[in-house]
Amino acid sequence: MLVKTYGSAVFGVDSTTITVEVDVSSGVKYYMVGLPDNAVKESWQRIETALKQIGYKMPNKKIVINLAPADIRKEGSAYDLPMAVGILAASEQLICENIEEYVIMGELSLDGGIQPIKGALPIAIQARKEKFKNLIIPKVNAREAAIVNDINVYGVENLQEVIEILEKRSTIEPVFVDTRTEFYENMSNLPFDFADVKGQENIKRSLEIAAAGGHNVILIGPPGAGKTMLAKRIPTILPPLTLFEALETTKIHSVAGALQANGTLLYQRPFRSPHHTVSDVALVGGGNNPQPGEISLAHNGVLFLDELPEFKRTVLEVLRQPLEDRNVTISRAKFSVTYPSSFMLIASMNPCPCGYYNHPDKECVCAPGVVQKYLNKISGPLLDRIDLHVEVTPVSIDKLSDDNNTAERSESIRERVIRAREIQIERYKQAEDSIHCNAQMSSQHLRTYCQINTAAKTLLNKAMERLNLSARAYDRIIKVARTIADLAGSEEIKIDHLAEAIHFRSLDRENWAG
Repeated sequence: MLVKTYGSAVFGVDSTTITVEVDVSSGVKYYMVGLPDNAVKESWQRIETALKQIGYKMPNKKIVINLAPADIRKEGSAYDLPMAVGILAASEQLICENIEEYVIMGELSLDGGIQPIKGALPIAIQARKEKFKNLIIPKVNAREAAIVNDINVYGVENLQEVIEILEKRSTIEPVFVDTRTEFYENMSNLPFDFADVKGQENIKRSLEIAAAGGHNVILIGPPGAGKTMLAKRIPTILPPLTLFEALETTKIHSVAGALQANGTLLYQRPFRSPHHTVSDVALVGGGNNPQPGEISLAHNGVLFLDELPEFKRTVLEVLRQPLEDRNVTISRAKFSVTYPSSFMLIASMNPCPCGYYNHPDKECVCAPGVVQKYLNKISGPLLDRIDLHVEVTPVSIDKLSDDNNTAERSESIRERVIRAREIQIERYKQAEDSIHCNAQMSSQHLRTYCQINTAAKTLLNKAMERLNLSARAYDRIIKVARTIADLAGSEEIKIDHLAEAIHFRSLDRENWAG
């Protein structure tokens, strides 16, 4: 008897429906075709033992399983469940009249239990798109998939529960998630606040500009000056995620298996901080089974690289293209997959190996030339792509010990950032390209939206000559000036906006590192 069940293959951040064709006929032996990998091939032993544990048996007949379409490689152990159900139905141990209405995914344990899977959200999205009525997945992943409406999502813990659902004798109800209510209730629950940071008002100003325009930032300062503390609070002043952005970001985390158990949408913008020993594949994504890397997990959020010069040169150089294109394409001989990676890069570094170059109180003990050599670990092309270079100086003891010195809260800063972003969204509403903030402007957009007067142009030309800036740095200064003007509520870029933007090119200054 031939029976078809349905599963799903996750590729990139999307999924493709897989038809599991099971035929049980007279004869012996077991065949599996359709380009399965080793994990899929090993399902035979798991299925056979799991069926025996719950009182069913593997048919003593010829079993042929085809995973269609056959030209797509099937990877992972999540096909155990649709194959087990197909075998039971084809051998008439399971009677289900509407099995074609179900998408079923899950890894079987030997005792019949069901293990979590990756990519439940894109699987649910694709199932709804193809008009399936029901989705059966592990209970741990059920709330994640239930974000998608118009499809019944059943969370199960073992194979027996799956059989009972298919035979319509189960008391398990579909999982319901009020996505919008949960999202709007949790979107403002922020774990950090800029009010925790005493002093550093000029640094907060630079980070406000960065958040308002989506600009990349590098913080340079001695140990203990507050670079990491400031960086961790940047998501608290970014505009809240929209529902679309939250869904897009959650899909990436779902594919990577990075969501918490029983989790739903991501409510806050992601903050990723990989260790400096990270490999280039772990950072940008890829591998034999392609997975999103840290830059994609930071999509719509912040990627923080602490102690930037300590990262391997090859790792930093792979950031160039994603910073410009806001997506990363992993190309191999047999496949090509694209992951979104629109993130704010926040980097921090000490000014020298000992950490005390330009410190107001402590003396730098580095030998001559060492400071410049340390800075040269970061390539010029990468620094060019960072809009704001911010020098962080230590906070005085008086400010640290002053309990009456109340700093501005993140909520107040965020309100100004949101107003500036609203101006930008309105400005680029008619743009053909999909851009949402100043940092995403192309050269064509600069000519259209960033006209500067003669005095401002003269100042910029002098800065270009003195600092020996590149054409890319020229564009980025204008983008930052446009953001400063938006924060000030000004329609035109004034000379003081441009002067402040030029001030943020610290590492381009002549003799900065001695």
